[in-house]
Amino acid sequence: MKNKVFRTIDEQIDILRSKGLIVNDIDKAKSILFRENYFFISGYRHLFMRSYKDIKFIEGTTFEELYAIFLFDRRLRNIMFKYILIIENNVKSIISYQLSKKYGYREKDYLNPRNFTQDVMRTRQVRDILTKMKRQVRVNGRQHSATMHYLSNYGYIPMWVSVKVLSFGIVSELFSILKENDQITISEIYNIDIESLIIYLALLSNYRNLCAHEDILYDHRTQRSIPNNKFHYQLDISMTNDEYNYGKNDLFALLIIMRQMLSNDEFKELINEISYEVDILNGKISVVPLNAILNKIGFPDNWKDITNIN
Repeated sequence: MKNKVFRTIDEQIDILRSKGLIVNDIDKAKSILFRENYFFISGYRHLFMRSYKDIKFIEGTTFEELYAIFLFDRRLRNIMFKYILIIENNVKSIISYQLSKKYGYREKDYLNPRNFTQDVMRTRQVRDILTKMKRQVRVNGRQHSATMHYLSNYGYIPMWVSVKVLSFGIVSELFSILKENDQITISEIYNIDIESLIIYLALLSNYRNLCAHEDILYDHRTQRSIPNNKFHYQLDISMTNDEYNYGKNDLFALLIIMRQMLSNDEFKELINEISYEVDILNGKISVVPLNAILNKIGFPDNWKDITNIN
């Protein structure tokens, strides 16, 4: 197996230039590579390669363009993260309200296994998720002032407080084991069917973790796809072998989820913020057409029209 070896900043520059990348300002490029990490910046090089097999950059590609797509992805990631957190807070609030109202506000009440699906095939799943919830509350709760306040003064943590220290992943799993009538009550608030909402919450959790750890976002593809819906149809998204080319397991799928789970005003702000960053990127990259970059992200050419669909 071939080993990877340490490369100095100068060697990193030489590698990029040997592949045809134009580096106009050597000192600036060195500073950027030192601060940002060669590995992360080079992760965007595929957009500028001649082909999948040819490791050479498209003629005329500059380091500034490579860095521009890196910054675009970072800003896009920050935008998505901000609005995922809004959805996360809303989901936690709605689930905790529903369970507290129906089953009680003490842990022994709302974490009672009888309050969740009674499908015998899922008994172990219910037990495992509730165990993970209790562990997160126990570990994270001691680092949070609100949970410590309730523990110290009342001896228990109500669910509307405990959800603050639960991961979005745990909360998405929690929804999947609720009794069907509780799932219906919650899904109707979003006007989304239960099965779709289960998938949406899992994907939102996936993207939340990706954004929080600053992984590459623009070409990320999730293992699960969202179901076909009116957004695919009304945007007339192209198809290949009866499958939509965009909006299934890409970043546009995340936008479709957000369109259904954010308020109209929040979603319009989201689109405006993305549009602003797209315009900035368009002014900095010339060797690759903007629509090719957007299609790589998973955005169809008419992606902004999603705001016009109720």
